Amino acid sequence: MPVSTELPSHFALNTGATIPAIGLGTWQAKPGEVKDAVKHALQVGYRHIDGALIYQNEEEVGQGIKESGVPREEIFLTSKLWNTYHDRASECLEQTLKALDTPYLDLYLIHWPVRLVANETSQLFPLNPDGSRATDRNWDQAETWRQMEALLESGKVKAIGVSNWSIPYLEKLSQTWKTVPAVNQVELHPLNPQHDLVEYCRDKGILLEAYCPLGSTNSPLLKDEDLLRIAKKNNVTPATVLISYQVNRGIVVLPKSVTASRITDNLKTIKLSDEDMKTLNEMAANGKQQRVNTPLFGWDLGFHDWYGVGNKDAPNPEAVTVRS
Repeated sequence: MPVSTELPSHFALNTGATIPAIGLGTWQAKPGEVKDAVKHALQVGYRHIDGALIYQNEEEVGQGIKESGVPREEIFLTSKLWNTYHDRASECLEQTLKALDTPYLDLYLIHWPVRLVANETSQLFPLNPDGSRATDRNWDQAETWRQMEALLESGKVKAIGVSNWSIPYLEKLSQTWKTVPAVNQVELHPLNPQHDLVEYCRDKGILLEAYCPLGSTNSPLLKDEDLLRIAKKNNVTPATVLISYQVNRGIVVLPKSVTASRITDNLKTIKLSDEDMKTLNEMAANGKQQRVNTPLFGWDLGFHDWYGVGNKDAPNPEAVTVRS
């Protein structure tokens, strides 16, 4: 039997639904740009848009969807519960639905396993008097998940999941969850492949999604010699290799761009050889491990490399302490 050279266009969720393998990321998309980016993406074939309340651009995302002419029911639309709303999940969702001008989401994620406590300094990024983040260290993430499960039952979201959750945090949540998360969206690329998390989530039936698949701004990834060699051998761009890498792994990939030509190009994928996959899989282990997104919340989020990338403010860098 011949080996297929086709990559899947969709992956299955544990809900029975399917999700497009490539989605448009909208993080850091500036006001005035994201509407046109979403509109163009949908018109050239995207059917998956990933957003979040904290991106502060959901109204424009909704405008882009409307102007695209693509029916809402053909689009897989994701948003995320922000950290200051862990005790008010329904309120956060309603803001998102209103901004997007949609009655439902296809997927709703807990953005981080960290509760921030809004105060007079900010409703989104509150600070303590000493300048540290105003976090609630006694908050039980099981309560956040209970609220997410209630939103699922309401029908306003078709699937629920998490974002930026490590194995220890998922293990803790698994002790009380009634609904297994459909998705875990995390930073994934060859410099941060998180092989252990990939295996864990696969065993649990949790689909992984890759944000920052191109390494984000100022990342050395797009200039890496191994990556450039693979791109040249396959006669494609480095970005195509990086997007294809995740789809080859069975992972949803969320490249972000506001440039029309790049948005179009980011839909292209290729089947990578076992040799190419081996090279990409081993880049981090060969001394190139690097994260590009490390918010300083002030505690250990459980990722094995977290303290090697500048997050020095956690109280206990020697051991993972899962906040209950």
